[in-house]
Amino acid sequence: MGPWRCPLLLLLLAAALRAQQQQFMEYVERRLTLLEERISQWHDQSSRYSTELRDFKNQVLGMLETAEKEREAMRSEAESAAVRVDRLEREVDYLETQNPAPPCVEVDETLMEKQVATAKQRKNEKYTKLTDCSDTIASVRAMKILKRFGSTSGLWTKDAAGNSEKIYVFDGTANDTVYVFPRMREFTLYSATRKAARIKLPYPWVGTGHLIYDGHLYYIRQQGPFQVIKFNLANKTVVDSSVFPAEEQIPVFGLSPFTYIEMAADEEGLWAIYATKEDEKNICLAKLDPTSLDIEQMWDTPCPRENAEGAFVVCGALHVVYNTRLPSRSRVQCVFDVSGTLAPEDASLVYFPKRYGSHSSMKYSPRERQIYAWDDGYQIIYRMEMKKKLEV
Repeated sequence: MGPWRCPLLLLLLAAALRAQQQQFMEYVERRLTLLEERISQWHDQSSRYSTELRDFKNQVLGMLETAEKEREAMRSEAESAAVRVDRLEREVDYLETQNPAPPCVEVDETLMEKQVATAKQRKNEKYTKLTDCSDTIASVRAMKILKRFGSTSGLWTKDAAGNSEKIYVFDGTANDTVYVFPRMREFTLYSATRKAARIKLPYPWVGTGHLIYDGHLYYIRQQGPFQVIKFNLANKTVVDSSVFPAEEQIPVFGLSPFTYIEMAADEEGLWAIYATKEDEKNICLAKLDPTSLDIEQMWDTPCPRENAEGAFVVCGALHVVYNTRLPSRSRVQCVFDVSGTLAPEDASLVYFPKRYGSHSSMKYSPRERQIYAWDDGYQIIYRMEMKKKLEV
């Protein structure tokens, strides 16, 4: 190789190397430019997202502030409404206690004697049933303890004939005030009587034998003769009254000395359970006309008063509940069917679950087929299992 070719080769290699360096630099610049564009795009998007997030945060804070103001306004309105409702309840309580002067209820002696004579003529006759009800109690299907309210003795019940859901409470064995709760829920939840409406009766009541039937209260007047008062619950007035035509009455249940007449209702209508000095060992039964309070028929039953704590009527059959002086398990131990369909020996021996003490009242609801009981201050519901009388 000639001496002139070496410099030429070097020149060519240098030119090629510069070309490669130039291409590499251009490649690097392109990559940097692309990276810068992506960084710029990311920055723009991040800035936009930050702005949107800040705007959303401000919007949410504004909504929360508005909601807080509305919540405070609603709380203030609720407190104001509660104050007004409480004031209204006190005013209603005051108005309900302001009954007109008690009407003069006179006893027509002639009419009473006529009723007694008619009842005695029909005494112990076979009863002609008004309905086709042929059920009897087979067992207690379930027991529900609602709450503990008031005294150890008392009465709570619904209207036995109507569709009203109101709960009527008679606290104690002698008073003149009835508490009324609009529904079972309110009675269960409220622990104070100030939440209940009050009905002040024109005459004090005695015992726990009262009855709510078809919009009327049938209760026993405390003073004087044993007088059944029919009280209209809608207009708070006495509709009628009747002196029970039985001489020298005694407590109907041996374990409940405060009850002289037990008013009861079933599928057949209105009944009165009582006892007299004439036959002080056994319980008597009478069918009443709910409109006029006339006694339609009377029966002497084989059910003893001793150790009886309560009674009710189901499909024309008297069921007497017994216990012991030291409270044990209550049981239906005597059944008397006025129509003669059910023989006493064929009736089921029904036991009630052991609870707290003994029943001071037991009210049968014919439309619900359950019993509202008051046991040592506890309000209990017994749901009954029914069977046909011929199937027992």
